[in-house]
Amino acid sequence: MPIMGPKAGDAAPDFALEGIPPAQAGVYRLSEQRGKVVVLAFYPGDFTPVCTRQLVDYEQQRQKLSATGAVLWGISTDKLEKHERMAKAYALSLPLLSDPQAGIASLYGVRSLMGTARRALFVIDRGGVIRYRKDEPLSLTYRSPDDILSALAHANLLPAAPETVPA
Repeated sequence: MPIMGPKAGDAAPDFALEGIPPAQAGVYRLSEQRGKVVVLAFYPGDFTPVCTRQLVDYEQQRQKLSATGAVLWGISTDKLEKHERMAKAYALSLPLLSDPQAGIASLYGVRSLMGTARRALFVIDRGGVIRYRKDEPLSLTYRSPDDILSALAHANLLPAAPETVPA
């Protein structure tokens, strides 16, 4: 199946979505993240077995990911109320963005035939360019936090190690 939507090297389509926890400006805008590395994790839905494992795994490994300076957002077609229940049930602090019309999933080429988001991961550099894209056609597996770190390293998006000063 050919990849639809933007590929590595393309500009990331901008969007504004509501999410849990609520954004300070009311919506999460990709354009407001310029200067930061952003990881978008599209997933089919809250409270499903693989998605729950994925989000809990991301939450448990959140320190590793935040140490890179990257911003991680989960995006599904679930409504805010369901995201709120999911976040409370599993003590999730990573933002879960709501794309109820699947407009952003369509824009990124990850809308399923059932109208939900397919599982896919996008890494966007500080200038808004997609540096990594990985689709999971059957949505039965997901990219682990270590896979995300590898993608960041491969795209040269990890922060430089501090130089050691000789004593």
